[in-house]
Amino acid sequence: MTLQQIDDLQGEGDALFDFLRNLSDDDWDRPTPFKEWTPRKILRHLHDGDEMAIVAIKRPDEFQVFLAERRQGPLRSLPEKGAELLDLWKGYFDEMCQAMDQFDPKRRVPWVGPDMSLRMMATARQMETWAHGQDIYDLTGVVRSNTDRLRNIAEIGVRTFGWTFVNRKMAVPGAPPWVELTTPTGGTWTWGEPEAENSITGSAVDFCHVVTQGRNIAEVDLNVTGDVAAQWMAIAQCFAGPPEDPPAVGVRTGG
Repeated sequence: MTLQQIDDLQGEGDALFDFLRNLSDDDWDRPTPFKEWTPRKILRHLHDGDEMAIVAIKRPDEFQVFLAERRQGPLRSLPEKGAELLDLWKGYFDEMCQAMDQFDPKRRVPWVGPDMSLRMMATARQMETWAHGQDIYDLTGVVRSNTDRLRNIAEIGVRTFGWTFVNRKMAVPGAPPWVELTTPTGGTWTWGEPEAENSITGSAVDFCHVVTQGRNIAEVDLNVTGDVAAQWMAIAQCFAGPPEDPPAVGVRTGG
């Protein structure tokens, strides 16, 4: 039986592929609100991550050599035409999902930072696929139809509460807040202790936007109670790498 996280990752990629098939030729080179990356650059970035995941899963002994070579520059040229790049990305994406499904989800594989389980890798790749996909939705102004696949991204957002501060060399200011989110289908997801002094409640979609730094906390539908919760939401970061600052108000939404 396929792991749910892999099913969700596959669904995220399929949905993004269907959306990107409708981009015009001009859209591929328009700057998005995310650091002015174009859809072409975003898809190349996603492709690179997916290819790295394939090597980590299928040829873990070669991963460090592959990573060192990748850091020296692209290993090969990629298609210039958007449609061809899209097909190339999707082919590697599907191969990655199939590779994940061949092993125990608890199996650990190498990565840029600490190694991780295949279950976590599936969630991390879904998070990046969804977050960078939103960059292109923001560019085109198309309203995205989200699903309860976002449960995985919300989960990683909650789990990185402490890491958000540690990554900035800051002391963790207190216990994790209570988090209660309304799902895209109208249900409820919760984490933590309901009697906690700090809490975050509201839209799961908006929570995922904040922890992936696709939106500023000031422009989403979340109720933030308590100093610890406010400090977290101001700098939340669920993705690996050095500290990044959330976008300023209006940068991603045009407001």
